[in-house]
Amino acid sequence: MRIITGLLKGRTIDTPQNADVRPTTDRVKEGLFSVIESRRFIQNRTVLDLFAGTGNLGFEALSRGAEKAVFVDHDHVNIKSIDKMARMFEMENQVSTVKIDAAHFLEGPAVPYDLVFADPPYVYRDVEKIARAVIENGWLKEDGWLVLEHNKHHDFSKHPHFLFNKKYGRTFVSFLQGAPVTSTE
Repeated sequence: MRIITGLLKGRTIDTPQNADVRPTTDRVKEGLFSVIESRRFIQNRTVLDLFAGTGNLGFEALSRGAEKAVFVDHDHVNIKSIDKMARMFEMENQVSTVKIDAAHFLEGPAVPYDLVFADPPYVYRDVEKIARAVIENGWLKEDGWLVLEHNKHHDFSKHPHFLFNKKYGRTFVSFLQGAPVTSTE
């Protein structure tokens, strides 16, 4: 995997050996960041990367000018790798890592973020609960976006905070907003 653009353009992100991760592909990452940047700013924004895995999405946001990223993953190997990448990229002051299950993390005291990325495993059963916890527990600023990757078995189009979704092959990305979306019809 590589950083697509920005300060770290072309730098590679390591995938730890024996890691049980499904990193966002470059094609999907390029598409979702294109959508984000066409509709809002990333510069000086705060980012929460849930189910961080390799840190792919959070590091891409930092490369594009995000101020700070917090990476949450339950696997100590992934957290250790993200910390190592932060040192290699000289971004230790912009990166925080938390080794905990994302659902348990979201039960803690909330700090609102501008962008929350959630890329749970496709077999993860509680995708809807993650979306609800991010929005209802105050992890997302009113104008903030939750960028949620999932498979075809989840549909967020009826969710009151739903903005739109994009399909990239077998990957679906739903964009939800912190404040309820009002209909213009």
